Amino acid sequence: MDITAQASSIGSLADETRRALYEYVARQTEPVSRDAAAEAIGIPAHMARFHLDKLVEAGLLETEFRRLSGRTGPGAGRPSKLYLRASGTISVSLPERRYDLVGHLLAGAIERAAEGADLDRAVADVAHDEGLQITASAPRPAEPAADLDRVSAVLAAQGFEPHEEDGALMLANCPFDSLARDHTALVCSANLSLIGGILEGMDCTHLQAHGEPHVGQCCVAIRPEA
Repeated sequence: MDITAQASSIGSLADETRRALYEYVARQTEPVSRDAAAEAIGIPAHMARFHLDKLVEAGLLETEFRRLSGRTGPGAGRPSKLYLRASGTISVSLPERRYDLVGHLLAGAIERAAEGADLDRAVADVAHDEGLQITASAPRPAEPAADLDRVSAVLAAQGFEPHEEDGALMLANCPFDSLARDHTALVCSANLSLIGGILEGMDCTHLQAHGEPHVGQCCVAIRPEA
C-alpha cells in the first residue's frame, strides 16, 4: 500500500462515529455483526453498516460470512456479514522509514551467524540477496528507460528519495534513519550491500554503490563505474 492509500486509510478515522466503530471492532477477539457494533456505540444499524463498509473499503477492516445460529443446511438462514480488524499494518511516516526491511535483514544475518557464518559477511550476503529479491518483484517499465531512471524508480519505491546530480544518483532520505545513527557501521554496511544487490539484479553493473555519508541523507551514492 503506497503512502497515498495509507494516508487515506488513516484519514477515514477522522470521523468520530467511524473511529468509534473501528475501535470497538478492533478490541473484539471475534468478528462482530453490524447490529452488535451499532448497539455497542449507540447508533442505528443502517448507519453502522455504512461506516463499517467504508472502513472495509479503506482497508482497516475485513469481513467474513458466518451463520450465527450455528445451524447448517436448508432452513439455517443466510450467513451474517461479520467485521474484524484487518490483518495488515498501516502506518504513515514522513519521511518514509523502512525499519521492517532493515529488521528483516539483520534477523536473517543473525540466523546465518548462529550457524557459524561471520556476522559482517552474513549481513552483506543477506542484504545483497534482498536487493536481488527487490528487483525480481519490481514492476517493469512500460517503455525503455535509462539505467539511472530505472534504478531511481526502484529505490524511490523503497523510500530512498533518489535524485540525479552531476550524472550520479544521490539518495536524499535514509529509510533506516534512527538505526543508522545509533549503529552506523552495521546499518550502513547492510544498506550498501542492499543497493549493490539492486544494481546487480537490474543488470546495471556499470553503476556502483559508494559509501558517501552526508548529514541528513542516505550514506550511499550511485555513480557510473570509473
